Amino acid sequence: MVVERKPITLPEYITVAELASRLEISANDIIKTLMKQGLMVSVNQTLTFDRASQIASAFGFDAASAPAEEPFVEEPDDPSTLVARPPVITVLGHVDHGKTSLLDAIRKTNVTAGEAGGITQRIGAYQVDHNSRRITFLDTPGHEAFTAMRARGAQVTDVAVLVVAADDGVKPQTIEALNHARAAKVPIVVAINKVDKPGANIDKVKQQLADLQLLSEEWGGQTVMVPVSAKQNQGIDELLDMILLVADLQELKANPHKHGIGTIIEAKLDKGLGPVATVLVQNGTLMLGDAVVVGNVVGKVRALINDHGERVRKAPPSTPVEIIGLETVPQAGDLLHVVDDEKLSRQIVTDRLIKDRETRMQAVSRTSLDDLFRQMKEGEVKDLNIIIKADGQGSVEALKHSLTRLSNAEVRVNVIHGGVGTITESDIMLATTSNSMIIGFNVRPDPTIKRLADQESIDIRLYRVIYHVIDEIKAAMTGMLEPEFEETMLGRADVRQIFKVTGVGIIAGCMVTDGKIIRESDVRVLRDGVVVYEGKIDSVRRFKDDVKEVAAGYECGIGVSKFPGIQQGDVIEAYQLKEIARKEIAPEQPATR
Repeated sequence: MVVERKPITLPEYITVAELASRLEISANDIIKTLMKQGLMVSVNQTLTFDRASQIASAFGFDAASAPAEEPFVEEPDDPSTLVARPPVITVLGHVDHGKTSLLDAIRKTNVTAGEAGGITQRIGAYQVDHNSRRITFLDTPGHEAFTAMRARGAQVTDVAVLVVAADDGVKPQTIEALNHARAAKVPIVVAINKVDKPGANIDKVKQQLADLQLLSEEWGGQTVMVPVSAKQNQGIDELLDMILLVADLQELKANPHKHGIGTIIEAKLDKGLGPVATVLVQNGTLMLGDAVVVGNVVGKVRALINDHGERVRKAPPSTPVEIIGLETVPQAGDLLHVVDDEKLSRQIVTDRLIKDRETRMQAVSRTSLDDLFRQMKEGEVKDLNIIIKADGQGSVEALKHSLTRLSNAEVRVNVIHGGVGTITESDIMLATTSNSMIIGFNVRPDPTIKRLADQESIDIRLYRVIYHVIDEIKAAMTGMLEPEFEETMLGRADVRQIFKVTGVGIIAGCMVTDGKIIRESDVRVLRDGVVVYEGKIDSVRRFKDDVKEVAAGYECGIGVSKFPGIQQGDVIEAYQLKEIARKEIAPEQPATR
């Protein structure tokens, strides 16, 4: 007699207690079954679908996987409910090119009667009125924050304004800001600032931008470029006109008649008010008293405060407001959703926390050289995105030119950003957003940046010779990578003083800040994150004694072999190299059932 198996649908993750309830058996029966398999669990432990389906099968059930439940499925809005919304603008650019001055000029131009003292900017976003229309500006700290939000999946900006000083031209941070805006795939308006200064050369700036494939409309391109002087208040109205024109081409609309949806711009813990978050409402309307879910945080809106510091009862689309009433501080980039009641919000967050706990240790799949050939064979890789950081602009250009020439029918090599200087948090965030690997040429990331890269599963490759870069990427594309050297970092020391010792030479007086410095280990000397020398440690001294090693937190004198040019402020990195064989690409196996 064939026993008919009962069908059951199970979610991706389920607790032992919930599974027992659905199977209508005792939780102890499940615990005993798992103990026989060598697993010790409790009734509150979460099981994956695979494990739960095995248990269900043992008790006469055929388990099917339930589709992942997304509590906030965006249904297309009825066109009749859509109304025009203000555009959201982010201003980016080199640190000295007048971004803050331009934002101040825009604010002052739009001060309304009764606000002669200027708008009180309480939050990192504000709105201005121009020609009876409203524009929302996000006053972010820079392109790092802009891209960090993009890395979390937050698309909040409609137009990016790139500020370039007419007297200074394009700088490395200008190029970086441009690449971040391109990675976000938003239209770009260029504000050529400081046109009132004696050395201003607008045509030179346009030519430099044209070299970066950003061609002005006047030169037959599609990029709007507006000469302005934030100091003299020139061209501000024209810039706002152009921003509205570029935004209008996107036909920005939203439905204000549904539950509010928005993105957290910034968040903090206030001693008097508790968790306070700035949210940019993107669709629907956020109302006083709404129950909300923000990432893994629940709350009820107890107060809404606009950019003038006034309490309001509601915030329509494209409006930035501070909200008070969240239970804990959310992260910038988290999405906010209004839900029907607090009970539902708590259930959603509980489900998210369970899923997060199960997936936290799973690495994000990123493109790295080690798995490039395997992915090519499986048809997964079409583009190899690369970020280049080098010790000089000439090296950046040489690498960019050489790498892009490696593109073939199977894989296209894209250099999405090249910059001078050490690898920064901004580079890691850009790599996360664009699924890129980072090539460092004669530069080194500090330990904090390296830990962040590991956390985000970003592949960083460090080189000293250009043809080594070319050869290794070529080898990766053909599945013929050579054995590599694994570097073990021993320690770092900051150079505090320089001593000249008769008969010995130059000794660096150092404080060991990380790990330990070992005599005769390999060493590199860094200056502002750039490698200036590689060699070996000659001597390590504590007071007048020669010692074998010095641990973190202690001072010592270090002699670096054959390098008299060491300076105060340099960083000494001690390391060891060990040759390791790369993993072989396993041959494809026939599918088994």
